[in-house]
Amino acid sequence: MINSSVLVLNQNYEPLNVCRARRAVVMLWGGKAEVLENNSDVMHSPSISVRVPSVIRLVYMIKRPRIQRRLSRREVFVRDSYTCQYCGQETRDLTIDHVMPRFLGGEHTWENLVSACKTCNQRKAGRPPEIAGMKLRLKPFVPPPGPHYLMCQLPKDHPEWQKYVGNW
Repeated sequence: MINSSVLVLNQNYEPLNVCRARRAVVMLWGGKAEVLENNSDVMHSPSISVRVPSVIRLVYMIKRPRIQRRLSRREVFVRDSYTCQYCGQETRDLTIDHVMPRFLGGEHTWENLVSACKTCNQRKAGRPPEIAGMKLRLKPFVPPPGPHYLMCQLPKDHPEWQKYVGNW
């Protein structure tokens, strides 16, 4: 019960994170948050009993930068919809290709990485696409942050959170 999850919202109802019930109660008692939804559980101390909150909202605004997507193989595949960026084949058997090869000065960044099937990656063979006679279907880009990255570990046993998280 003291370790149950509580959704923490910013003053503008933007989801910030998930904390434990004990931390949520401390924020409530300190006047830093207000309860929006209660859990059915009750926490007991020697002197008082407190209903465990399920969703709390901070009484002040927290400014923080948007969470950026982490650069990884899987995220490049997700950005490219598991599609080879040279031939357009949809497959789960993909490789990562540096558009401008690293030994020619290409960097390991979102703008230089694409998904490629093994055949196209071997055909390109460490050359820039223009020299290899290949054309990219889409220019590589930094994907925008999404709600998955903000609240990637939401427990599934809190249906009351959906009305707060659904729009983000």
